[in-house]
Amino acid sequence: MNVVLSVGVLIFTGYILGELAGKVKLPKISGYILAGILLNPDLSGIMSSDFVDHTDPLLSISLSFITFSIGGSLSAQKLKATGKTVFSLTLLESLFAFASTFIFIFLALQFIIPRFESVYIALAVSLVLASLAAPTDPSATLAVIHEYQAKGEVSSTMLEIAAFDDLVGIVIYTLVTSFATFFLGKNSLEFGDVMQELGKGIGGALLIGTLIGLLFNFVVKIFTKQPEGTLIVLTFGLVSLSYGISEYLGFESLLSTMALGAVVANLNPIADKIFKLIERYTDELIFVVFFTLSGLHLQLSSITGSFLLIVIYIVARAIGKFGGIYTGGLFFNLSPNVKKYTGGGLLPQGGIVIGLALLLTKQDGFKDTASMIMGIVIGAALIHEIIGPIASRYSLKKAGEIE
Repeated sequence: MNVVLSVGVLIFTGYILGELAGKVKLPKISGYILAGILLNPDLSGIMSSDFVDHTDPLLSISLSFITFSIGGSLSAQKLKATGKTVFSLTLLESLFAFASTFIFIFLALQFIIPRFESVYIALAVSLVLASLAAPTDPSATLAVIHEYQAKGEVSSTMLEIAAFDDLVGIVIYTLVTSFATFFLGKNSLEFGDVMQELGKGIGGALLIGTLIGLLFNFVVKIFTKQPEGTLIVLTFGLVSLSYGISEYLGFESLLSTMALGAVVANLNPIADKIFKLIERYTDELIFVVFFTLSGLHLQLSSITGSFLLIVIYIVARAIGKFGGIYTGGLFFNLSPNVKKYTGGGLLPQGGIVIGLALLLTKQDGFKDTASMIMGIVIGAALIHEIIGPIASRYSLKKAGEIE
């Protein structure tokens, strides 16, 4: 099957199953992910492994637009009113998820399903898996909110936390993997190098996103009264430029496009028009491509033999997410709906977590444990990408923010 035919099959199958999911009152993205799983080379063989290996540009472009929209939700007016609270909630739910997952996984590896002779290896693996429990996949939450046009304090809090979640998750992952390699005996702790790389990746990404955002604003001011089609072309070009430059320079690309979205939302005179155009004309295609490809990329064979650990990881992470939000809600005296239902929109995991786990395969210290960690992360992502959108929809419905 040639590449163009494969892309056509991918989009059409994703669209059909998305519509069918909508008919049975499920979020459309659940159908998109199911379409990817059905087309997965490990299951049906309809798509070739070679095609899957060459879809990274499609994934990157789709994800860059999704994070651009997430950044667009970070308006200064909202953050001024809720910024401190939202960041504190993000920190709490991330740290609670980290602590809960670490405790459950470590106890399981020590007493229920011992995999390693050394307690230090079990400790290192538990730390890494716990760090990967912190981030949320904001694209799934955004897709559900857009599909049902949810509006209210719960959906707004979900989006704002999801936007910060990846940033906090990357910081936790970077610091924790340094400790983990120390326990594996492969490296010594060099906090100066760790913080330098961390500052470079995050600071560089924020700088690129901000500069491209200012360029966007400058172009719009010079060429006024842009037709809708031309505005979409300009947005597509600059979002891709921001992501591409950051990736080329070794910065955190997703943070770059998120920063770009935030700059446009706060400084661009026609910001509302830009984001409404994206929502009206491109969101559907981007979600179909991204989530169907996510299902296509899931390596179903990798979860064999790790099912119990996958279940423990999912349950422990959910306990941490809900516990962190509820504790923060009590501390900041938030409404009952925010305390009870925000956590439901923070369950999805995918893109960035799988990407961070893939980084382990390039580190010598994790040569013997990377495949096991990848199996658990990918298996959990498979389940999270299916139950996450359903949990988001249920939470928003219970909160009274969708019909």
